[in-house]
Amino acid sequence: MTPGKVTTLLLIRHGETAWNAEHRIQGRLDVPLSTTGLWQAGRLAQRLASEVIDAVVASDLSRAWMTGVPLADARGLSMVAEPRLRERAFGIFEGKTLDEIAARHPEEFAAWRARDVDWRIPDGESGTEFIARVLAAIEQIAASHAGRTVAVVTHGGVLDVVYRRARALAWDAPREHLMLNAGINRLQAEPAPLQLRIVDWADVAHLEHARDELAAS
Repeated sequence: MTPGKVTTLLLIRHGETAWNAEHRIQGRLDVPLSTTGLWQAGRLAQRLASEVIDAVVASDLSRAWMTGVPLADARGLSMVAEPRLRERAFGIFEGKTLDEIAARHPEEFAAWRARDVDWRIPDGESGTEFIARVLAAIEQIAASHAGRTVAVVTHGGVLDVVYRRARALAWDAPREHLMLNAGINRLQAEPAPLQLRIVDWADVAHLEHARDELAAS
């Protein structure tokens, strides 16, 4: 990567929602943070309090936006909404658990689990469409903030796309990496063409330490 052109990305998945706890597909549905998720957002902001962050860019869905607010407010920054950072549009799957999807839409469920990136979920997006918009957003963010540090608050599916691109993994390979709520994923990025390097992934020390303190009290 070229010195001076590299953007540091703090890629953050939103805090927990009630639907996360229920293993219910959210997609484009606008589900807010739960009480646990709000706590996670606060711990995240405390963890990053000493770090220089030049901009906070977030999906405009409320669970991501609410996670980013403490980070931005602590620095007097105005958050930037980026709709391309939304979760994949899961169409007829949204609002349902995996068991419900399998029972109500068995053919579509089987097609989705086959990991064909060109298959489009009815009323939703194909994997190819989702990947293209996510990488376009990340590349533009990297280009617009060269040499600076940006917190990017988004969704699990977006993290999956970025991780696979950085590691040059096949899009249809089984997932072995974590996308943790309110976790910090550090990357270096350079645009045109987009290059990504993972520095650290799935850092939730700020959440685990806090849980230890609560258990001891």
